[in-house]
Amino acid sequence: MGKVHDGIDGRLKEFIAAQSIFFVATAPSGPDGHVNVSPKGIGGSFVVLDEHTVAYLDYTASGAETIAHLRENGRITLMFCAFSGPPNVVRLHGTGRFITLYDDEFAEFVSLFPEKRGARAVIVVDVHRVSDSCGFGVPLMEHVGERDMLPPHMDRKGIDGQAAYRTRKNRVSLDGLPAFDFDPAVDPSDA
Repeated sequence: MGKVHDGIDGRLKEFIAAQSIFFVATAPSGPDGHVNVSPKGIGGSFVVLDEHTVAYLDYTASGAETIAHLRENGRITLMFCAFSGPPNVVRLHGTGRFITLYDDEFAEFVSLFPEKRGARAVIVVDVHRVSDSCGFGVPLMEHVGERDMLPPHMDRKGIDGQAAYRTRKNRVSLDGLPAFDFDPAVDPSDA
């Protein structure tokens, strides 16, 4: 049976910190458009700031659905599942905002995370609802390690190559909503 909590207490914070992967869900407004669920798993990329605020580092990647949806309506849910140990699922429902690498606040927030290569934004979530449930249907799985691929891949592109990649791949969502369109104009062929 699920339980709703007043906030992210010490036990829940400890559970969240122990998970190697979490999932981010967002959707555009209205009945049309694609609901997006993204796995996140780069070590140290998630922090609990207080009982009602969390943040994670958003890396340059092939899409920018979360940013597009946050721009439109701010709705976001984060889910953490225990794939080892006692079964549990924690969901954090809230309103999100993003701080791009071009924003003044970025330097302060990015300092919270150990792996910064390829970062394009920090997602900050004001958590309105915290719940957990049994997780009996979640399989037991063994964490073998990280894939250590995305940050080095973006690092090899360099600053200009990352901006060109984002210009080519991240400017609009699947549904044509504005996404990560904050980079100065670059030649997309540099990606």
